[in-house]
Amino acid sequence: MARVLRQVVAAHPHHVIQRGHNRQRVFVDDTDRGQYLAWLLEASLKHDVAVHAYVLMDNHVHLLCTPAQDEALSQMMQTVGRRYVRWFNRRHARTGTLWEGRFRSSLIETDRYLIACQRYIETNPVRAGMVEAVADWAWSSHRHNVGLTADSLVKAHPTIWALGNTPFERESAYRRLFDESMLESELDWLRQRLMGGKPAASTDFQRSLEASHGLTLIPRPVGRPARKKSGSDEH
Repeated sequence: MARVLRQVVAAHPHHVIQRGHNRQRVFVDDTDRGQYLAWLLEASLKHDVAVHAYVLMDNHVHLLCTPAQDEALSQMMQTVGRRYVRWFNRRHARTGTLWEGRFRSSLIETDRYLIACQRYIETNPVRAGMVEAVADWAWSSHRHNVGLTADSLVKAHPTIWALGNTPFERESAYRRLFDESMLESELDWLRQRLMGGKPAASTDFQRSLEASHGLTLIPRPVGRPARKKSGSDEH
């Protein structure tokens, strides 16, 4: 199977997923979850990556984060991933790989899709039937974002700061974003972009990044261009 191309652009948010190998559990209990988050915080500070949202599921992790440098996201994921695997294997008396190879990521166009991405991430436990309400799951950024806890890992994106002038206003506005469920079509689109390693972004936004960063984000036609017919009136 061809490796999914990963495009990371500094100073832009990215939706990240890392799964357990063969969808095996990567968190057995809360001790595992707490240790992973502690090392994720250390790695995010070391490599200068702002984590805006996260959720720890049983067999995978979702993150929404902005790296300060193009390579910082990979460095953070490698640092926490390798450290956690060694610890997890010792603690649970196992050997071998834990993660399903490389993480996948999708660049997020801030103005159009950042809030949708945060909602996608934090509502995962509800969609999986693990809890009834988003705030019931302790292992995500949601409780911090609505003011129920203080989580030093979470760094609010400017889009979230714009929801209100005070912490109370922001938290209340953020809570209201979850009053209604996301459309299934919206969930599917974000999921497809993530698993395909494609930006969750408009065509115009992708073209601007291609021009400014020398990237190839929009698929080009395969094969030779069609030959023009003799006498064509095209100009």
